[in-house]
Amino acid sequence: MSAYRRILVAVDGSAASMKGLREAIRLAKDDRAQLYILHVVNELYAFANLDGFAPSVDIVPVLREGGRRVLAKAKAVADKGGLRAKTLMRETPGGAAADIIVREARKQNAGLIVLGTHGRRGLRRAVLGSDAEQVVRRSSVPVLLVRAVN
Repeated sequence: MSAYRRILVAVDGSAASMKGLREAIRLAKDDRAQLYILHVVNELYAFANLDGFAPSVDIVPVLREGGRRVLAKAKAVADKGGLRAKTLMRETPGGAAADIIVREARKQNAGLIVLGTHGRRGLRRAVLGSDAEQVVRRSSVPVLLVRAVN
């Protein structure tokens, strides 16, 4: 048994992150650990997907609302699994979500970070980047990557 007292799981609403959440719930129940569910609102990703067009509305409130929905759904899954998880939403105007994830794990004194990953390889990973890889590189605590692909 691993005996992690505090586990941080990052969610973005994707199937991969939900698979990571389910694994984090299982581990937290086994270890009787406190589970922290984190969502990072990253404005840079929203603007990067606009292909050079300026948004006609302030997109940040939309991102925040989406983040609240992601966290509410994740908390409902944890509640159903018998855990009283704490939800956290952090914002960054740009840069890597990995920095926020690692910083929040440190702040919450987490002994483990759990991330769902798409398991991209080769050119797709090089083009899209990998927050999971950056978390692994920067974290001082163990990181569990849960692949969405079978």
